[in-house]
Amino acid sequence: MTDARIETTVIGSYPQPAWLVDQEQLRAQLVPRVRAPQIWRVAPEFLEEAQNDATLLAIRDQEQAGIDTITDGEMRRESYSNRFATALDGLDLEDPFIREARGFRIPLPRIVSPLKRRGPVEVEDLMFLKRHATRRCKITLPGPFTMSKQAYDAHYGDPQAVAMAYADIVNAEARDLERAGADVIQLDEPWLREDPDGANRYGVQAINRALEGLKVTTAVHLCFGYGFVVSADKPKAYAFLEQLADCTVEQISVEAAQPHLDLGVFSQMADKTIVLGVVDLSTNEVESEQTLATRIERALPHVAPERLIAAPDCGMKYLTREAAFGKLRALVQAAARVSASL
Repeated sequence: MTDARIETTVIGSYPQPAWLVDQEQLRAQLVPRVRAPQIWRVAPEFLEEAQNDATLLAIRDQEQAGIDTITDGEMRRESYSNRFATALDGLDLEDPFIREARGFRIPLPRIVSPLKRRGPVEVEDLMFLKRHATRRCKITLPGPFTMSKQAYDAHYGDPQAVAMAYADIVNAEARDLERAGADVIQLDEPWLREDPDGANRYGVQAINRALEGLKVTTAVHLCFGYGFVVSADKPKAYAFLEQLADCTVEQISVEAAQPHLDLGVFSQMADKTIVLGVVDLSTNEVESEQTLATRIERALPHVAPERLIAAPDCGMKYLTREAAFGKLRALVQAAARVSASL
């Protein structure tokens, strides 16, 4: 027996109430890169108050489920990235570039001049969360590499230069969030997997620049995509993971609910905390405590329990609220069961 306890967290989003968001419109947008005001069911003059109320519900659910480190549920966001990414200067959002992908026509912001941050984007979101939460608070930011892939460059002429420009902006925002009292700052970087060649050339450099000078706990989230959106036939390994062993980030978040994912790579990352996704988000079916405990236990031959945090695979945005709460409660119970057996 040891004194180690496997903690729990969420990745970012929580289901937005049906009175706040039109779920059919949300799914039709896939993951919007420009703004998508049509998803909101509430008139603009009442939207902030409605988002505040929805955030309070998300906080309450996470805390009642027993999650150790919570978020604001990203209730104010149309996607994990576009709230921050479209708040910057240097973009043309009125004449977006159209990318065809997976049968979708995806409008991308055009970068037409140097990228600049007008001021803090998410500090007020964090401060609202901290005023109402009793647990540790995580705030998420879209990562610089991912944002560089979600925009069309008509200015810099160099993909690495675009990523570094975003990294400087993310660093400025992260420093403001640290001063505002964030317990954890997480960068969402799904595109490290989508473009392993670019990731290998400058992905770690961009992340390190984005996190430069921070003393707060930092995390990077990698994923295969929202379970309700992408195919259930997911790869057995990440195309870009081992490289993060050389990154300054402290926590690396991966989805591993699918039983065939190779977890052996974690043995090579002895100085990193692993945020292990064990909750399947492709279905509203709530897994049993035993199922989630078994998924957690699969990592223990490769990760010491004090370096392991249990989590959902990704954001819970597309689940029903009932399912999301049930999955979080089962996650907490499973982590407690495994901890008691150590």
